[in-house]
Amino acid sequence: MTTLNILCAGAANGLVRALQERFFAETGATVQGQFGAVGAMKEALLAGAPCDVMIVTAAMIDSLVGDGRLRGNTVAALGRVRTGIAVRSGQPHPDVSTPQALKAALLAADAIHFPDPERATAGIHFANVLRQLEIHDTVLARFRTYPNGATAMRELAASTAPNPIGCTQVTEINYTDGVDLVGPLPERFELVTVYSAATNTKSAQPELAARFIELLAGPASHAVRAVGGFED
Repeated sequence: MTTLNILCAGAANGLVRALQERFFAETGATVQGQFGAVGAMKEALLAGAPCDVMIVTAAMIDSLVGDGRLRGNTVAALGRVRTGIAVRSGQPHPDVSTPQALKAALLAADAIHFPDPERATAGIHFANVLRQLEIHDTVLARFRTYPNGATAMRELAASTAPNPIGCTQVTEINYTDGVDLVGPLPERFELVTVYSAATNTKSAQPELAARFIELLAGPASHAVRAVGGFED
């Protein structure tokens, strides 16, 4: 059985999994994915991890094309993804529409779940938001950080804390059972990230890789992307 290997940012994890069966039905090929923070995915590529298709931020894709690691003529945008606040399903939704409201919601939380503040796009940004709100050190002991946003949201869903809260990219919230999207970060702290896919220059099956990218980014999956939180 043919296997397509991908390195994929956590923000697109749910999209890939949602389309795997369709891809198998169309091609007979399975998808083997490694998912994580964009920094970790770059490290994996540079270390020689199996990869036919790379799905990370558009900025990183462009950089890797420039380095000759990815094929520039295969680049396709999946869409824009906002960063948002989540709570465990069934919890009241706090007001997070303004910086002061967000600050109050975070101070009231007893656990704050978010992705790696050093290598994950949303994690790096959210840690900076906490510093701008001047509460980073105050809530440091409540941090619950994970390698990627999908894991952070699964742990938020499983949390037994009375009042946990989380932050990551909207797609990772929408694709996780047991958590609810409260809303995007306030406009002052808004982070909108464009994600793209491209074929590895070393892929042994470039035509199959191109078919997968077309499925991910093409009109046939537009509705799936929109439900998950990808915006045009």
